[in-house]
Amino acid sequence: QLQLVESGGGLVQPGGSLRLSCTASGFAFGTYAINWFRQAPGKERERVSCISAGGVTTNYVNSLRGRFTISRDNAKNTAYLQMNNLKPDDTAVYYCAGSAGRLCLSEYHIWGQGTQVTVSS
Repeated sequence: QLQLVESGGGLVQPGGSLRLSCTASGFAFGTYAINWFRQAPGKERERVSCISAGGVTTNYVNSLRGRFTISRDNAKNTAYLQMNNLKPDDTAVYYCAGSAGRLCLSEYHIWGQGTQVTVSS
């Protein structure tokens, strides 16, 4: 089974932090770029960040640069999204998705089930 499983979401106050995890099984994690997406009700799905298979190259939505950091540990088959200084507008379901081919491209082959992040006082 090819699988990605997100974890680490929850309820946080504005200004707080969360670290999301995306753990892979059933495929060669170290050959896939990993993307983080988010989707809030009534809004389009948005790609937040991507990291290449080897972790050398990262991409971020400009509005999130400086607050969100993507990383990965291929020995643990896990990617992470560190989210700092969270704002209510960050509230969404966050998904990870794998892209075959190592680089951060726009074709997504494996999706996780999502984890809810709610930022509220």
